Amino acid sequence: MGALETSSLTLGYNGTNIIDNLDLKIPKGKITVLVGANGCGKSTLLRSLARLLRPKSGEILLEGDAVRSLPTKEVAKRLAILPQGPTAPEGLTVLQLIKQGRYPHQSWLRQWSTEDEKVVKQALKATRLKEFAERSVDSLSGGQRQRAWIAMTLAQKTDIILLDEPTTYLDLTHQIEILDLLFELNEQENRTIVMVLHDLNLACRYAHNIVAVCDKRVYSQGKPEDIITAGMVKDVFQMSCEITKDPIFGTPLCIPHGKGRRVETSKSFAV
Repeated sequence: MGALETSSLTLGYNGTNIIDNLDLKIPKGKITVLVGANGCGKSTLLRSLARLLRPKSGEILLEGDAVRSLPTKEVAKRLAILPQGPTAPEGLTVLQLIKQGRYPHQSWLRQWSTEDEKVVKQALKATRLKEFAERSVDSLSGGQRQRAWIAMTLAQKTDIILLDEPTTYLDLTHQIEILDLLFELNEQENRTIVMVLHDLNLACRYAHNIVAVCDKRVYSQGKPEDIITAGMVKDVFQMSCEITKDPIFGTPLCIPHGKGRRVETSKSFAV
């Protein structure tokens, strides 16, 4: 049984299908990355998995249970989603933001507890934000702010985390920082992580499982080294490229064709 599964799933807006008759299984305890050209339906699919978008037809299963039949609070206890470009109310502190992740666990009979306090502290520690706890979210750098939102999802204490383009608008240093954090969460806590990424090389480096979306369906799915080929990139992204091996990690490395300044091959570079 997968962490998330779809069966004959069709999604769309205003009479237009974006995803059509899709069967998909997300492996439990792994990092899955959705890749594909702009507008192919990656974010739409992610939103539907979190029950933020009602399917036109088909079924979504959360650890074997039909998502449509589960109470909203039950879904929030089992699955967390971080949408693209979230915004916090002005003046909200990092600590206040993270505490919001505990709301699905609150009720009239169960108010704030020592367990809630413990989980929030763990989220602060895991994201290395303890020193920023009383800072307002809007005063943080892009990378720090993204870590704060991830800390909130951690505080939900779910086994499954969905993230829509978590590295968007971040510089290279902060992109690696965020992806390293998610990798550690998977390695140390066995969290199932599903995210949308645009950078194919980073997707290959961090993912156990890649799902390439094209023409309203899954074009291919599997280990990066099994499915990332020049043919796949041409079909999915309409881009010619060479696929070689990452010299550090051994994962597939995509080198796109195109115009650019050429350098003499005999020239050496400083390292």
